[in-house]
Amino acid sequence: MPASQKQPQPAKLALQDGTVYIGRSLGATGEVAGEVVFNTSMTGYQEILTDPSYCGQIVTMTYPEIGNYGVNSVDVERHGTALSGFVIRNESRIHSNYRSEGTLAEYLTRNNVMGLMGIDTRALVRRIRSLGAMQGILSTEDLDDASLVKKANAAPSLVGRDLVKQVMPSQQAMWTEELDEWSAIEVRRGATIVTNTSDSDDDSARPHIVCMDFGMKWNIPRHLRSRGNRVTIVPGNLSADDILRLEPAGVFLSNGPGDPEPLTYAQKTIAGLIGKVPVFGICLGHQLLSLACGAKTFKLKFGHRGANQPVLNLKTEKVEITTQNHGFAVDDQDFPDCLEVTHRHLNDDTIAGVQHREANAFAVQYHPEAAAGPHDSHYLFEQFQQNLAATVS
Repeated sequence: MPASQKQPQPAKLALQDGTVYIGRSLGATGEVAGEVVFNTSMTGYQEILTDPSYCGQIVTMTYPEIGNYGVNSVDVERHGTALSGFVIRNESRIHSNYRSEGTLAEYLTRNNVMGLMGIDTRALVRRIRSLGAMQGILSTEDLDDASLVKKANAAPSLVGRDLVKQVMPSQQAMWTEELDEWSAIEVRRGATIVTNTSDSDDDSARPHIVCMDFGMKWNIPRHLRSRGNRVTIVPGNLSADDILRLEPAGVFLSNGPGDPEPLTYAQKTIAGLIGKVPVFGICLGHQLLSLACGAKTFKLKFGHRGANQPVLNLKTEKVEITTQNHGFAVDDQDFPDCLEVTHRHLNDDTIAGVQHREANAFAVQYHPEAAAGPHDSHYLFEQFQQNLAATVS
């Protein structure tokens, strides 16, 4: 019997404040812990499931019906999944799309992701917004409320943990047109590294971008490659000297999960790159660039996660609708003089973009590659490309 047709088991989600939600299992069974957060996107659930930035988190979708267009082998941001759990109101009884290759329940089961459906997700999201993101336990095994709440309170916080080492690749690899889509995804942790040993004259003439992978979404190297660049992906703990030995025209700092402050190795590397090559960072890369320049970060109450986050570009005074996924932000207090704030999040006025005043380095807190959408911020890749061209010439 297909996974979507199996009789779902009872399941519970317990928060550390003592709240318990009773629903039905979806996908894998068992017990997992994680920080319970929410995402306001109406589409793109497969991209969310495969985004390494959700490592250590139980993601709640605010849109009430999920799974209506099924899943496929193309709309993925990495091979496998990194999130701890997935919470929805309803799973669509049918999936209809010409690209669909299966159901959401089948996908969760195949990737060993625990899901929960049938709870009042509105009530859960209101609680997170009121009290902040908190640790939770999702279980089909232990259904005792007191026991689950005790486990939730014992679960480790994201603060101070290095989650990047759980999702970054172990070796470097070159992204080529042949490696696009599924084959390129296989360079993730634990997979066989595919390298390009037949670098053509054409390819070697392209501007060379080195991507520091802290848990990178694969639509990013697709964007960089589509603009005529040669792209090399390296582990996020590579040193500045090792990166410079690759002779990059520019360095990209990727997204990734968790607290940026424990990643002192990445901050040291970035500090060693600033002023030597153009640097462009997004999401976690934005935070790490800021920390490398002397800024501080703090944990947001419930974070920014969704495809409808408004950001003001302070230089153009235009508003961009952006995709975001982060629980930490750069602090305005003790902000270093070497950085200039270029973007602000309009919901809470937090810093959403910075630019170095002297070096060729900039970063944004959101995802301009936006899979799935919106595409308001694609210009940032063009800005980086212009920086590369200025350096090469």
